Amino acid sequence: MKLLISRRLPETNMAEIEGDARFDVTTRTTTQPMSRDECVAALADYDIILPTLGDLFSAAVFEAASAIRCKLLANFGVGYNHIDVAAARAHGIEVTNTPGAVTDATADIALTLMLMTARRAGEGERMLRADGWDGWHPTQMLGFHLSGKRLGVIGMGRIGQAIAHRCRAGFAMDVVYYNRSKKAVEGAQQLPSVGDVCAQADVVVMAVPGGAETHHLMNEAMFTAMQSHAIFVNIARGDVVDEAALVAALQAKQIAGAGLDVYEFEPKVPAALKAMENVVLLPHLGTAALEVREDMGRMALANVMAFTADSPVPNAV
Repeated sequence: MKLLISRRLPETNMAEIEGDARFDVTTRTTTQPMSRDECVAALADYDIILPTLGDLFSAAVFEAASAIRCKLLANFGVGYNHIDVAAARAHGIEVTNTPGAVTDATADIALTLMLMTARRAGEGERMLRADGWDGWHPTQMLGFHLSGKRLGVIGMGRIGQAIAHRCRAGFAMDVVYYNRSKKAVEGAQQLPSVGDVCAQADVVVMAVPGGAETHHLMNEAMFTAMQSHAIFVNIARGDVVDEAALVAALQAKQIAGAGLDVYEFEPKVPAALKAMENVVLLPHLGTAALEVREDMGRMALANVMAFTADSPVPNAV
């Protein structure tokens, strides 16, 4: 069975799949996403494709394939907005993902961004490295104290709940949230709209999945609704935020700062964001821990194994 891995996985995962005689494994040598032509060709050439973030399997890609051999897209990652699932199914292709494995690591990055932004850690480190620090004094680098403040979470799935738990347990934060469906979360209050959360929270964190329904969910109106001392954090997908509106809100001082791990036109990051001292920028580190990536690989490969054994696939989407 021919299997394409779009970008090399951790070595423990590669050893597992490359040592399995049932699979003829091809691994691309680049770390860049697959091009449109590569996606089209792969659908005709492989039984199974293991894609990941940025490998765009759109409806147009499926339509462009003259013949489709592929029967499974076993996505490496919990987010799968780069795959048109309905179009895949229409062409007889099943899609799986790797939920659960990424929850704690992504929540940890949210807390990292919250702390770095609120306490001006990035700004302070840059000052020190540039030999601009002349020693401690009472009013230097005064930031924003998280303890006891109100957290607003947009999207209360696994990751949103993990963020809320950390903030309640570690910082005694009050939690409000918006979720598309009704959900009872202990110690947190569900509000009827994104705008309500933005208006009430000291820290707003995006934790929604990507896709058409959440595109630009955080927009000019939502930034206008935020309090001027509040900070904004995004660990979800870049395009859930209108990046131009975020830049404008920061420049107009409608909000106090932002911490970002994902970007609307990733890997491009607006120069305006790079120039702002009150913005913390990370290079999509949400799941970047070896144990987490290995767990993601094991889950993706377990989906492949179940599919090839005609067993129920544990993480079909």
